[in-house]
Amino acid sequence: MKKLIIALTASVAVLFGGIAHTAELRDNHPDTYVVQKGDTLWDISATFLTDPWLWPEIWHVNPKVENPHLIYPGDILKLVYIDGKPYIVKASDGTIKLRPEARVLSEGDAITTIPLSMIKPYLIDEMVVDPSVFDTAPYVVDLEEQRLISGGFGDRVYIRGLNSGTGSSYGLYRKGKEYRDPETDELLGVEARYLANGNISREGDPSTMTIKKSKLEILKGDVALPRNENPLPPVYAPRAPDTDVKAQIISVYDGVSQIGQYNVVTLNKGTRDGLEPGHVLSVYQRGKKIHDEIAAERGEDAEVTLPEEHAGTLMIFKTYDKVSLALIMKATRPIHLLDVAKNPY
Repeated sequence: MKKLIIALTASVAVLFGGIAHTAELRDNHPDTYVVQKGDTLWDISATFLTDPWLWPEIWHVNPKVENPHLIYPGDILKLVYIDGKPYIVKASDGTIKLRPEARVLSEGDAITTIPLSMIKPYLIDEMVVDPSVFDTAPYVVDLEEQRLISGGFGDRVYIRGLNSGTGSSYGLYRKGKEYRDPETDELLGVEARYLANGNISREGDPSTMTIKKSKLEILKGDVALPRNENPLPPVYAPRAPDTDVKAQIISVYDGVSQIGQYNVVTLNKGTRDGLEPGHVLSVYQRGKKIHDEIAAERGEDAEVTLPEEHAGTLMIFKTYDKVSLALIMKATRPIHLLDVAKNPY
């Protein structure tokens, strides 16, 4: 069993975007931890830190182990103090000085930063597109045997406008809801609602597509968009944005009304606003508007907005130009649509 040593200190100042953040150990942190199957780096860090997203700046893996970027179930993590600072890692053959740097994880059975099973459908299937995509994309012109709907495994659909070869993978989509900025009403994008996927089994006009997997029934007029079935596993380094961000939750997947841990949400900010995968934001409940009866009796302004209240933490895992998808990592109170997400602290 390999031993990995991480160096942590009770309080480490980390600088993001000119703002110092302090990583603090939990009062009940363990001295050692054995990595379990199903763990994520975020979960493990949460056993040591009050703010687990600060792990990249204080996590140092023993460089003498084979492939130090990977941590596997069964590995032993040990909390060590060296002059109260996370600066030196003791290797088996001596002491090695390291510059602080983020250690990230990748493929295989290694644990991941966040639970990839929660976000995989949104990395491969679900999309946000420009509205014009639905005006120009290849489309389903007919279904096998003159059916009105289709979608079973092995079903064939006929698509016009394709110029891809046999074996090419496509997803079938239907126009979903529009995403608009709640303050400016700018159209930010349109949900491409995932229906099914398959491969081109015969070229031509129309081309024939054989369905491999379906989520919803397919209708004439649904569009076909290229699909990457086996993307490389994403590697995330959680961090605060470099600039001030104030976004709002404008949508939540799966139709829930009260948002909690591991729900996927859409924000009204994207790459044009400086957001990147891995950025961590704090979520705040919008301040409720109330009527102050006492102020009204006194002839004063009676409309009051209560302060925002911290409600949780999210991490962005996919960005578009004008919107981003994020996973709620922690919810300390109910989160709702139009709640605010901004830089931690």
